[in-house]
Amino acid sequence: MGILCRRTDLLVFSHLRWDFVYQRPQHLMSRFAKFRKVFFIEEPAFGLCETPTLHIRSSVEGVQVVTPHFPHPLEPQIQELALSHFIDDLIEDENLKEYSLWYYTPMALPFSRHLNPYSIVYDCMDELSLFNGCPPALIELEKELFAKADVVFTGGYSLYEAKQHHHHNIHPMPSSIDHAHFSSAKLVTVDPPDQALIPHPRLGFFGVIDERMDLDLLAQMADLRPCWHFIMIGPVVKIDEALLPQRENIHYLGR
Repeated sequence: MGILCRRTDLLVFSHLRWDFVYQRPQHLMSRFAKFRKVFFIEEPAFGLCETPTLHIRSSVEGVQVVTPHFPHPLEPQIQELALSHFIDDLIEDENLKEYSLWYYTPMALPFSRHLNPYSIVYDCMDELSLFNGCPPALIELEKELFAKADVVFTGGYSLYEAKQHHHHNIHPMPSSIDHAHFSSAKLVTVDPPDQALIPHPRLGFFGVIDERMDLDLLAQMADLRPCWHFIMIGPVVKIDEALLPQRENIHYLGR
């Protein structure tokens, strides 16, 4: 674990956008940014510019959020080459002499495998191959990333058990909660407007609503306990909102 003690700068490759939902990557990188440079490299955004550009902004936590902008999607090899040049320019412009790579997605390997980092970390927070729309190349790229990584973390014990034989230096690092943030709810004495008219008892869910959620189970619980009110807070992604079970005691309050 000594590879993490050296205060190298970090280039972080993520399939999640910094401003999407504040979760594991944001918690960790915000802490790292207090004592090293952290560049959080998002997937490309399209249609926001006339020529390819690399947009960099500083988050309130001090993380440098890096977003490649393209006028439109390019052929995969051409886009990967452009991304490779973007990363090289970033390293040169920021005068990064010693840096480490932190991967949340193996899909960043095609435009970053040429780099010469001090160390490589793979934070395997989800089984990405089970997500809807998983790229066919992901499984092979993950094998390559396992071979390159100096250390691997998993987002929970079940994922650790599934991956433990793929790397010699792999460790479960279960996600938890922001205790200070959620403890502040104890100070709330007035219901927010969007919950004020919802009867008690209430059961709440806070997070991303996607293909991993058992929607049939949610519907069955609502049917079996019509006096319970299920409050669902979070964005709906990668599934059709029309598939969400609709009941008088299920309340989707959005993001």
